[in-house]
Amino acid sequence: MRLALGISYRGSAYQGWQSQPGGRTVQDSVERALSDFAAVPLRVMCAGRTDAGVHALNQVVHLDCTIERAPFSWVRGSNRYLPHDIAVQWCQPVDDAFHARNSALGRRYAYVLRESPVRPALEQGLAGWSFRRLDGDAMRAAAALLIGEHDFSAFRSAECQAASPVKILRAIRIESRGSYWRFDFDASAFLHHMVRNIMGCLLAVGAGTRPPGWIAEVLASRDRRVAAPTFSPDGLYFVGPYYDPALALPDGTAALDWLP
Repeated sequence: MRLALGISYRGSAYQGWQSQPGGRTVQDSVERALSDFAAVPLRVMCAGRTDAGVHALNQVVHLDCTIERAPFSWVRGSNRYLPHDIAVQWCQPVDDAFHARNSALGRRYAYVLRESPVRPALEQGLAGWSFRRLDGDAMRAAAALLIGEHDFSAFRSAECQAASPVKILRAIRIESRGSYWRFDFDASAFLHHMVRNIMGCLLAVGAGTRPPGWIAEVLASRDRRVAAPTFSPDGLYFVGPYYDPALALPDGTAALDWLP
């Protein structure tokens, strides 16, 4: 039996999603909890790997298991063994052809930023920070130049393992509420550090140190050295993947309502 699960987590204490020898990753914690609950070793495949310090609202994974339990039992039972900053939100049986990563039609990220003369305290680890005043119209004009199918090599980290740097960026939405900014990204897939590198460039434009058209020059260069420094992971959230609506998988969790 193949199961799909939605998982939310605060990534501050972890070395990213992907399993590592030290065991201090989200994947390691999830697999230990599922294995303890099922009393058999279990492995999962995720929809999108997240970096150290990055959070997730609806990370989707799939697993194969011969143990038959009700979906809600998988949720409650696994959460019993998980640390407080990771929680299974839902579980649903799926066809054997379903693949958490390969079946995804797209993925979404959100970045939450605090604009303030002094660094945040309560939001530490949960929001990025800019001490400069930001121009939303300038950032939106710059973001519009990235929409479409492009070679995003200029926004790709040296450690990226993607087969191709060509991705389809479908939308970037930028909104402000009080002293908070929210940036939403929707794409076919993302390169390693792609969102954080785009954020660095957008904030350079928003702060007035670069004009909006500069971001088109960065994109056309295909050279990471031309772009702004990689921005902090603190306010980055993997909102989750989305699939064919016929699968009827949840495309969000209650945690999504927490974001400004």
